[in-house]
Amino acid sequence: MIGALVRRLVKAGDLTVKLPGGREIQAGDGTPPRVILRFTRAGVRRLLANPGLGLAEAYMDEDAVLEHGSMYDLLEIVGRSGSRGPKGRGSFAKRTRRAVRRRLQQANDRVAARKNVAHHYDLSNDFYRRWLDADMQYSCAYFARPDMTLEEAQVAKKRHLAAKLMLKPGHKVLDIGSGWGGLGMTLAGDYGADVLGVTLSTEQLALARERAQAAGLSGKVRFELQDYRDVQGPFDRIVSVGMLEHVGAPNFRKYFETVKRQLADDGVAVIHTIGRMSPPSLTHAFTQKYIFPGGYIPSMSEITRAIEDAGLWITDVEVLRLHYAETAKAWLQRFLADPEIPQLYDGRFRRMWEFYLAGAEMGFRYGTHMIMQFQLTRKVDVVPITRDYLLGS
Repeated sequence: MIGALVRRLVKAGDLTVKLPGGREIQAGDGTPPRVILRFTRAGVRRLLANPGLGLAEAYMDEDAVLEHGSMYDLLEIVGRSGSRGPKGRGSFAKRTRRAVRRRLQQANDRVAARKNVAHHYDLSNDFYRRWLDADMQYSCAYFARPDMTLEEAQVAKKRHLAAKLMLKPGHKVLDIGSGWGGLGMTLAGDYGADVLGVTLSTEQLALARERAQAAGLSGKVRFELQDYRDVQGPFDRIVSVGMLEHVGAPNFRKYFETVKRQLADDGVAVIHTIGRMSPPSLTHAFTQKYIFPGGYIPSMSEITRAIEDAGLWITDVEVLRLHYAETAKAWLQRFLADPEIPQLYDGRFRRMWEFYLAGAEMGFRYGTHMIMQFQLTRKVDVVPITRDYLLGS
């Protein structure tokens, strides 16, 4: 059984799997990278029971040990083998079961939303500072040139978003899911906007306020611990980067109805989210259990349906494909290179994050993940009828 599973998953690369009792399984086409992975009996049981979650948990608990190569190499082999490609919509019964599970996993009422955010974002600001860029942008960068550094690409991302928002000095801006405050501070400091950023993370809130005060922007940007559903508009501009993935599929229509309610009649909203090019599915078991409980990566069809139901105009859609692969690659390199992380965090935690960051890159490089940016308005004639105003952004 284990041999059949490994050979089904691995068609590329050079993988040797060592099993208890001395048996070895060879898989792949012999091309680099070369990986040697040894399993304990508990690791084999985990892998057979649930290959995706089982591999991650076995690696975290050292029931799967890499004797040659890295977890990055292993996941690249699996990614190159094409095992994560689109699987189609499935039967009616399977689609129904998925829909029920999504609703149970992603209810995300106000209490659950705050708990889920705390699970991931309230680890510590110091942890994230060690491997994010200097502005602590925890979302897909925009590599306008292939030789850009992570810092340059994150600046380019903020510039690209600002161009789509068509900002003018004095515009009231709502930043839904404001993180550590970098985007809101940029919109206030560089574009003269009056920004309100809302987050459910106490760690992020404290640092965002500290940064705004240190930059002399307290009068132009303020950050609040507040659920986006409770914010009162209207706002000239609304921006949300990397927050929609935490909303949950059952709440997409309510999310966009809230955006419409908070947006001025001549306002513009830009929503940036991870998405999938395949039909609606389920959150990966590892991600759901350990990284983003309650999180969900939507398909474009789910988002466009929710926007239509809310009665908003989609005035522009852009798909960024490999930008997040490069972003996650840079994050993993910085995470692994930090000399103090091994002293500050135990091995299981480090292996969990290594698996997550490497898997994130592979999901965008070889899988079905992408970034979607939606520009939305209440009225048809708010933005120009050509995209020339975005050139150079």
